[in-house]
Amino acid sequence: MHRRVGKLLAGAAIAVSGTAIAVAVTLPGSAGASDGAETSVGAEERPGGENGDRAADTAARQPAGVVEEEPPVGERGVGRDGLTADELRRVERLALTPGLRSGSEDVEGDRGPEMLGTDLVELKPSEVDDAAPPRRAEVSFYDYKDDRLVLKTVNLSTGEVEKTETREGEQPPPTRAEAVEAVEVLLADPLSAGLKQDYKAATGKALTGPGQLTTTAMIYRVDGENAGPERVRACGEHRCVRLFTKVTDGPWIDVRHLVIDLSAGTVSRIG
Repeated sequence: MHRRVGKLLAGAAIAVSGTAIAVAVTLPGSAGASDGAETSVGAEERPGGENGDRAADTAARQPAGVVEEEPPVGERGVGRDGLTADELRRVERLALTPGLRSGSEDVEGDRGPEMLGTDLVELKPSEVDDAAPPRRAEVSFYDYKDDRLVLKTVNLSTGEVEKTETREGEQPPPTRAEAVEAVEVLLADPLSAGLKQDYKAATGKALTGPGQLTTTAMIYRVDGENAGPERVRACGEHRCVRLFTKVTDGPWIDVRHLVIDLSAGTVSRIG
């Protein structure tokens, strides 16, 4: 009997529809998925990573051509302390320059790049022994318009963007917002039929949105170690993910054989 797309997972076994066969499986983890590049999305969670998309969301609502005042300094960290909430807000707003905001798109196709994360930058060797060394942060964005990673280094002491890098083919771990969008793209595609059927079998309810699942998203890329089928050869240049889906407070549903291309908004079967 031909197995439909989705497979219910209970514990560490794949329940095969209509038979008593169980296949051992370890979740998450699979070829083509970047180790550690995972983001969980639960029913109660909203799009946006731990740092959130605060800066991008705020800036996207600003009319074109508006020059914003520099955000207030607020509470500062000391030395190698983690970035404070005020520093995060300030650095993310400083990094989202007007040119980047107007010339890029986020995962949903809206104006402004997708915020991926913010990290404290190591001191330069010449600054290690300074009594009051500057605090710098690197803000990572993904521009879906041009499929590129944009890195902005901001000096929190001066409020200046000291460095801008753009990289193609580099895919950091996905955010919760991207995991949510990946589920949205999947549910709109005919290849989600098995997932929906298995969700209905497990809960008695129709699967209509990402909030009904607990999902982990992992980057999928095609490279020298993972050739991949022809239909996903753009993954790596495009931002692609595989999903590990679970009925909230229920069984796993296996959709690891599906790749969601967030850049193209498409779903492909690879197994």
